[in-house]
Amino acid sequence: MSAEALHSLVAAAHRVVVKVGSSLVTDEGRGIDHAAVARWVGQISALHGLGKEVILVSSGAIAEGMKRLGWVQRPREIPELQAAAAVGQMGLAQAYESAFSAHARPCAQILLTHADLAHRRRYLNARSTLLTLLAHGVVPVINENDTVVTDEIKVGDNDTLGALVTNLVEADALIILTDQHGLYSADPRRDALATLIRDAAADDPALVGMAGGAGSSIGKGGMLTKVLAARRAARSGAHTVIASGREPDVLLRLAAGEAIGTQLRAGAAKLAARKQWMVDQLQLAGRVTVDAGAARRLRDGGASLLPVGVTEVGGEFERGDVIAVLDAAGTEIARGLSNYAAAEARLIRRTPTTQIETILGFIEEPELIHRDNMVLTRG
Repeated sequence: MSAEALHSLVAAAHRVVVKVGSSLVTDEGRGIDHAAVARWVGQISALHGLGKEVILVSSGAIAEGMKRLGWVQRPREIPELQAAAAVGQMGLAQAYESAFSAHARPCAQILLTHADLAHRRRYLNARSTLLTLLAHGVVPVINENDTVVTDEIKVGDNDTLGALVTNLVEADALIILTDQHGLYSADPRRDALATLIRDAAADDPALVGMAGGAGSSIGKGGMLTKVLAARRAARSGAHTVIASGREPDVLLRLAAGEAIGTQLRAGAAKLAARKQWMVDQLQLAGRVTVDAGAARRLRDGGASLLPVGVTEVGGEFERGDVIAVLDAAGTEIARGLSNYAAAEARLIRRTPTTQIETILGFIEEPELIHRDNMVLTRG
């Protein structure tokens, strides 16, 4: 499709999540670039004037903390990252508060971890808070809570966080702004024949092969995280645009219908909210491996998972935890809510439903995972 034939997917969007990377809000890693923040806030305020709801996912806290602490290189140790985030988050919040105040637009700071989104009640609480803020015309400014993050609870990067927030509030579009023009067919820094991908389906498997690695010593995300974020956002029906934040008035031009960067379109299917939440889990409590027959019934027939089809149980999980279902090759094919704890699942694997009560002394459900509490992640 030619550039002239494209029309921005953002133009028709009412609720938009905008993610800006560290390179776009900091002075080459030397702390917050207040002029840049003011430009982003000006565009977001203008989008509000057009009737759009905007949620901002902003990096920059660690870079600002590094500046205030006099550190030149991004630390690798978790306690140092947490310290930099704690110091820098004060400056990042202050920068956005001052910039939005200049437009008489209220803003709110929200810090999230994956644990906030993995727990169903906390997930719903976060959703309610965000929707209430939007209803009152407030711009939520979201970042990962790096001050308490650990490997067990971290989201990992703000591209993924942007996609999770997009799913959380059922936004119409996710705009990922970076220092690149978009997704190329190959790394343009190494391949002179690389071409910009203007328009593609978010779930096109070829996109993963085109994506490169991280390009900055300050930020964490590369193009791969953006492609995977687009795929995740598409599950709730949201389109994604990956574009250069160096383009003048990029948000306003996208809203006006100009197609900039790479558009990754969501498919027609949209997961129900509870199944979408299950897919969104980045860290799972455990896993079960199933035989070929069970895998086929799950993929083709939409069946529940019975204990008799389970060959192996991994991890330590409780009843109600989200677990992965793997085929014999170790590929995840589904995930869902387990009706049994891991210790119980190990006892009843390869067991017909009629024998569950005999083995355990009770029966919670005849299925290990009921089909209503399961979503396929790979066909």
